[in-house]
Amino acid sequence: MRVEQIAVFLENKSGRLAEITATLADNGVNIRALSVADTADFGILRLIVDDVEKAKKVLKANDFTVGVTNVIAVEVADRSGGLAKVLKTIEKAGLNVEYMYAFVNRSGENAVLIFRFDEMDRAIAALQQDGFTILSGAQICAL
Repeated sequence: MRVEQIAVFLENKSGRLAEITATLADNGVNIRALSVADTADFGILRLIVDDVEKAKKVLKANDFTVGVTNVIAVEVADRSGGLAKVLKTIEKAGLNVEYMYAFVNRSGENAVLIFRFDEMDRAIAALQQDGFTILSGAQICAL
């Protein structure tokens, strides 16, 4: 129930993010979710895409530093308290959130929360035990 996520390291300079998204678009790779985190010198772009292998290949061919990591996608109702319920389960299990981001496909329906935990298997078990739906990469791309 893990989702493969592309992580791209990029310099903090104008146009670099545009280059990455254009490279993916020119090669028919669809971005389903993304997050950008930055420091003074560089940024980390995290992407959920419809074709991980193709994205990795074309980005590396264009001299981007690319890695693939696993994350967990949790579906919650798009209403007040959805995130809080997930985090309560994580707190109860004694787990740590390394990072997270979210997206909503249609407002008022469900949101998808993307998480990286310190202990991924324990997080999956705790979330499933509390009745949360964990999505696969294929399910995310089908949204």
